[in-house]
Amino acid sequence: MSDAADLDATVMRSLERVRTFIDARLDAAIEMSPEASPRLCDAMRYALLAPGKRLRPALVLWAASACNGDASGRSCEEAWEAASAAAVAVEMIHAYSLVHDDLPAMDDDDLRRGRPTCHRQFDEATAILCGDALQALAFETVAAGLPTPVAAEGCRVLARAAGAAALVGGQADDLSAERGWIGDMTAAPASEQVAWLERIHRRKTGALFTAALDLGGLSVAASQEQRGMLAAFGRAFGLAFQIADDILDAEGTEEAVGKRVGKDVERGKLTFPSIIGLEASRERGNALAREAVEAVSHIGPASADLARLAHWIIRRNH
Repeated sequence: MSDAADLDATVMRSLERVRTFIDARLDAAIEMSPEASPRLCDAMRYALLAPGKRLRPALVLWAASACNGDASGRSCEEAWEAASAAAVAVEMIHAYSLVHDDLPAMDDDDLRRGRPTCHRQFDEATAILCGDALQALAFETVAAGLPTPVAAEGCRVLARAAGAAALVGGQADDLSAERGWIGDMTAAPASEQVAWLERIHRRKTGALFTAALDLGGLSVAASQEQRGMLAAFGRAFGLAFQIADDILDAEGTEEAVGKRVGKDVERGKLTFPSIIGLEASRERGNALAREAVEAVSHIGPASADLARLAHWIIRRNH
């Protein structure tokens, strides 16, 4: 087996362990009160329990494992349990963001994770309300599931990552560039285009990755130094992930990726390959992966899952 195939197999096994752990907890968390609309509940379950890699919950759990430390007396399993509410909440925010991003007013997509998007499976109004409800439930989950001394900080971390200066703000700027609300960015020099694109994706994609890592650390009382290492990992990893996503959109298949590909080119949207080319994009992604690995190297051997994920993310084909 080649090194690349071995890495892929190892990461897939690790992610499968995360899915086994987290999917049961997602299912339990989406059990709603009889007061909730049945159609809304169906849409929430459809969006949250859709098949996926569970990367964000994995980052929460692996950060908790990495920062657990021998002195705490907790096992790895106990660290995961301590971080489980945060992992569930992060996936709720992610699911809500996908539902809203796919809407006709946003990216207008018909396929997500190999299935019809939420507004296609149900309807547009239900999809909007589904996203709203998942977002609210995420904060309820953090508030109820983390110990009182850190629950408020956990809510703050998640709110900041999901807000106007991060995830939502990045989406707003992405739409601004795509729809010409800020002028024609394609006419700007390549260096300015890359800087603009990085600014968007560090917020739209990277901020939630960084929050996931921080929440994992918070769940096991990580030190400020450890939280700083996780933040540095998240910044590099998030951008590497987006570069890989752009490469997949340019040369992947709909069957492998689970969503429509080539749409960015169709819309004239700025992507890393469209600005600097595929090869330079891969080089930049690999450099960011190495930067991410270096950021957590001093945490110790328990950060191995994070390191492997960073190396794998730019090589993935799905």
